[in-house]
Amino acid sequence: MLLHKILLPVLAPLLLLQGKLVRARTPHLPEAEGARQGQAGSERTRPASGKELRVLILGDSAAAGVGCDTQQQAVTGQWVAQLSQTTPVSWQLVAKSSLTCAQVLTLLKETQLTESRFDVVLVSVGVNDVTRRTSTSQWQADLEAMSRYLNEHLGVSRILYTALPPMHKFPALPQPLRWILGQRAKLLNQYLAQHCQRHNYTHYLNFEVPYEAQFIAADGYHPSTAAAELWARTAAEAYSEENK
Repeated sequence: MLLHKILLPVLAPLLLLQGKLVRARTPHLPEAEGARQGQAGSERTRPASGKELRVLILGDSAAAGVGCDTQQQAVTGQWVAQLSQTTPVSWQLVAKSSLTCAQVLTLLKETQLTESRFDVVLVSVGVNDVTRRTSTSQWQADLEAMSRYLNEHLGVSRILYTALPPMHKFPALPQPLRWILGQRAKLLNQYLAQHCQRHNYTHYLNFEVPYEAQFIAADGYHPSTAAAELWARTAAEAYSEENK
């Protein structure tokens, strides 16, 4: 991490140029089409309590389904489909491209929610904090604000924080920009993992995505449908394991 801090001022002009070229050349993919709230599952899976599992998906472009054609193919649809195999699910997606962690929380506060309380939330934030160089102190404060709001205002008892992807492997990014952003992503991941260790209602959701063509969207940046399926399966398994 020290090397990356030393090299950053030296490489700044080149990194700025590379960033502009990436934005100009990278295909701009839309958010996935489809409903952003609904119910899933059948009465036969309803637990003895009679309650539905109230699920919220929250975050940035990855959560919004960029890289997938429909929400059914994206992480929201695939996660809800897996959860609803064992219990009825009431779900809502609150996500928008290009938002930082702080901006995602603002979006949440401004959104009319289908439920006053949620049981579990899957969060995807951090990549835009890397590209916009959110300071580590601000990143930690933003995570604290996010967790506190979800837990205290929405009654969430389980928050699944998705680890930042390995940006040092993103094929859309040229070197040395790829390496610099990758080091920054690793640093924010360390703080995210520490945050989850401090709060027993949070979980650090870290999983390996094979960097093969089938797992990467056409822009070389976002998760494809295959990657979304792996993400959703990991989230479903994590929630199931913690609720045994």
